[in-house]
Amino acid sequence: MAVQTVASTSDPAVDLGPAAALSCRECGHRVPLGPVFACEECFGPLEIAYDFSAYDTEELRRRIEAGPANIWRYAPLLPVPADVADKPNLNPGWTKLVKADNLARELGVTGGLFVKDDSGNPTHSFKDRVVAQALEAARAFGFTTLSCSSTGNLAGAVGAAAARAGFRSCVFIPHDLEQGKIVMAAVYGGELVGIEGNYDDVNRFCSELIGDPAGEGWGFVNVNLRPYYAEGSKTLAYEICEQLGWRLPDQIVVPIASGSQLTKIDKGLQELIKLGLVEDRPYKIFGAQAEGCSPVSTAFKAGHDVVRPQKPNTIAKSLAIGNPADGPYVLDIARRTGGAVEDVTDAEVVDAIKLLARTEGIFAETAGGVTVGVTRKLLKDGVLDPAKTTVVLNTGDGLKTLDAVAGTGLTATIRPTLDSFREAGLA
Repeated sequence: MAVQTVASTSDPAVDLGPAAALSCRECGHRVPLGPVFACEECFGPLEIAYDFSAYDTEELRRRIEAGPANIWRYAPLLPVPADVADKPNLNPGWTKLVKADNLARELGVTGGLFVKDDSGNPTHSFKDRVVAQALEAARAFGFTTLSCSSTGNLAGAVGAAAARAGFRSCVFIPHDLEQGKIVMAAVYGGELVGIEGNYDDVNRFCSELIGDPAGEGWGFVNVNLRPYYAEGSKTLAYEICEQLGWRLPDQIVVPIASGSQLTKIDKGLQELIKLGLVEDRPYKIFGAQAEGCSPVSTAFKAGHDVVRPQKPNTIAKSLAIGNPADGPYVLDIARRTGGAVEDVTDAEVVDAIKLLARTEGIFAETAGGVTVGVTRKLLKDGVLDPAKTTVVLNTGDGLKTLDAVAGTGLTATIRPTLDSFREAGLA
């Protein structure tokens, strides 16, 4: 089995398993592992380069299958030390891949429809995966405070992970987030700071704080620890393929906020192919956005390579990033795989939340409504093939976004009598 190897250029005191260096996604320049996220040569984004050269495919498969029922079963493929499972961590992952036959019938899918339901993570969103990765990097680099800029889910994940690991946390959010997400982020006892503005304003502030003495010792999971943080999304790809019996899905629909999740899912699929853990065959990746914040979808439909920023205006606040850092890479992947990027209205998001709930018993947050809504739209337009195996991501719990379905309530109010029950037409 031939897998590309990179020479390690890192401090030998930093133990992050098979991670060998940081590599620029644009120019390929390599630097040692450290808390940096932009290339010093071209300012392109840095990502992890690995040394997988010593792995035998079948031995690796057995090792994974014998591992814990969380993301650390994939420790040999992640930037973490070998003993990661023994450290205080929330241990997210290995969430359900639900065979959604009822939803498939509703949508006319015949090739098999699955929902990867990440609402089962410790803080009920996929963000636990990426924070778990960032936490290990923060340990390795000696940080004492865990921080982030967040649209909500990440704030809760950072607060919980920091509490479990004994770190201080201080996270920054737009001041007008859903109340449920504010409460969930605050309950873990860390500092929660609302910024007047949208997510892009929050992220800009955090970038300034990193360069200030006040930010010394702070690990911002999605800024200076971003290369490590982003690798957590690969575990979605690993789990989906393992849960499908070590095979690639034909089609996968992924929500887009910054675009990092989609790009890392593709990276994870490519790694499984190169390692021989799955058969190399075509797959398509589709991106999903809300119409009120759809810069990547707009660029895709226009045939552009540049993503123009938008001012978010949507109920899908967890996806409301108007200037997505990985937007251009999402465009590349959608086009390379034969996929697409589509968007749906807020009304369609709400309808899709209710559709998934009544067909499969899964209460998705607004991001899940976006992916289900886009899946339905792509099927209707003939873009998704109903005869192919399709996986749709639900990245969070609907209890976090109750305002989106606030009009849903009682079917009837009756007196405690059988006559009243019958009069209401419920018999």
